[in-house]
Formats: sequence, C-alpha cells, structure tokens
Amino acid sequence: RRLRAGAMAGFVRELERRDGPALRLEQRAAGGVGCVVWDAALVLAKFLETGACPLVRRHVLELGAGTGAVGIMAATLGANVTVTDLEELQELLMVNIENNKHLVTGSVRAKVLKWGEDVTEFQPPPDYILMADCIYYEESLEPLLKTLKDLTGPDTCILCCYEQRTMGKNPEIERKYFELLQRDFELEKIPLDSHDKEYRSEDIHIVNIHRKQTVGP
Repeated sequence: RRLRAGAMAGFVRELERRDGPALRLEQRAAGGVGCVVWDAALVLAKFLETGACPLVRRHVLELGAGTGAVGIMAATLGANVTVTDLEELQELLMVNIENNKHLVTGSVRAKVLKWGEDVTEFQPPPDYILMADCIYYEESLEPLLKTLKDLTGPDTCILCCYEQRTMGKNPEIERKYFELLQRDFELEKIPLDSHDKEYRSEDIHIVNIHRKQTVGP
C-alpha cells in the first residue's frame, strides 16, 4: 500500500553535481512527456557544468522545462533563470524549485509560456535560451520557431539538446525543424568531446544557435 502511494506521488531523480549535493528532481508517474527527466536534459544540464558558457549573473530562459532540471542546474551555477512550460507543469516546477533552492546561487522562478503566444513579459531578450528534447510534435514546430524569433536578440545564445530518434515520424520532424530554423538562425553543433565526460551519448546532440545577423538597412 505504501509503495503504491509513493508511486502515485512521483519518484525522485537525483542529478549529481560537481560541486556539492545532487539536485533532487521530482517526477510524476502520470501526466505526459513533461513529467520525467529525459536523457537530453541530463546531458544539457551536465554540459552547463563544464563551464563552456559563462552563466554567472546571466539572464537565462528555459523553454519546455518539464521538471526544470536544466534551468535549476543553471541557477546553481549563478544564472538568473526563468523556467517556462505549460500551466499543467507549473506545480511540478514549483516543487522542484523549492526542493533545490538551497543550492541556487543565482535565482530561479517558474512561469507559463505557451509557444507561439505573446512573449512581451519575457523581454528584454535573455542571454541564453535552454531547450532539451523540445522537438517531437510536428504541430508545435511553427509556434516554437515563432517563440524563438520573438525571444532572441542579436546576442542571445540558444542551446538546444535533443536525442536523435529513428522511429516513426521523428527523423522527418527533426529534419523539418532544422530546415525551418536555418531561415533565421545559424547552427553550430557542439562536438561530443566537449560534453560532460560521463553524461554524453552518440545520439544526443547539443546545438549552439544564434540569430543570423541582418546586413544593411
């Protein structure tokens, strides 16, 4: 009986950190894709720890944050973070922020952001936008790209981490996403040997994305 109650309440995923105690991330047994810590989130969170991107006092926004793993890790590295997702994931994000707030050296808050809708309250453009495993629904590609265009300034760095999936429509969706993205953005793949030594995988990629610079009037 107790076991069942525990399973219903969710289960905790620990994410080790290089300096100090692990992050404790609650997940939910029910509630769709946003409720578990995906491998791509672990890979991106651990990549942030390598120090490749200076985060102290930087303004960081996580899209499709789910459990908040990546954004909360950034906040432990000194960033001022807003983790965003749909309304139904806010409670889980709040719980995880609360559980890990003693490790945060920057700041972290959760807000609702629906892709494709107004982003005025998230301006000025952040220094970094973090995304882990956000490309799997074809119908969300256009709203996601609109949000990226609306949010980014000339100096915003987007770090997009995704697991390459070979099943069903995934390759097609992936191809379409990067095709659409390249109209307005420049992409650079971060080599595998720059990822965290332990948290890396041949089929999980991190792409560094910037707005194309507009030339002339």
